[in-house]
Amino acid sequence: MVTLKTVAHRYNNLSEIIFENWQVDKTQQWLLLGESGSGKTTLLHILTGILKPSRGEVIINETSIYQLGAKKLDQFRGQHIGIIFQRPHLIKSLTITENLLLAQSLAGLPLNRTRIHEVLDSLDVASKKKAYPSELSQGQLQRVSIARAVINKPSLLIADEPTSSLDDKNTNAVLNLLLKQSELNGSTLIVATHDKRVKDAFTNTYELK
Repeated sequence: MVTLKTVAHRYNNLSEIIFENWQVDKTQQWLLLGESGSGKTTLLHILTGILKPSRGEVIINETSIYQLGAKKLDQFRGQHIGIIFQRPHLIKSLTITENLLLAQSLAGLPLNRTRIHEVLDSLDVASKKKAYPSELSQGQLQRVSIARAVINKPSLLIADEPTSSLDDKNTNAVLNLLLKQSELNGSTLIVATHDKRVKDAFTNTYELK
């Protein structure tokens, strides 16, 4: 499902960061673990096509993503990869429904309001579908960020430090949401974190030193 073939990246003239071979099978749930500065975000950006490595190859669903042109890579990402960033990436001038319709449109998929209601309902925020991001609590915004990531039923779901600023109770709640959504949507899940509280929730770990 995801194959990483000895990928490396170099920032300016600094030493290369090298990521060894990594094979992730369909519907598996992985923890990408490492201290701050170990390269977790760099690797996530490489896996999602945001940052092109200086060498190596990333294959997702039998597609070598860096062989795609910029436009096709954007569309591939929209259709196959859901990303949950540390902070919500929502357009403030659009309602929650409009943000999700935009995610469908940018991926080149048909607009599907039934799917939007289904996802928001599964995250217990369907009542906020006509609200604007500024009208939501931080917890609701995080749920909507998860909704945006899974709206197109991605085969790969990635979360970047989703629990770093949360207490134990909310950490468990967010983890349960991510695990549940990956199962509901048949997605492979990769969670990147330096938060060792989440380690017990995963049997598969890729650790950066």
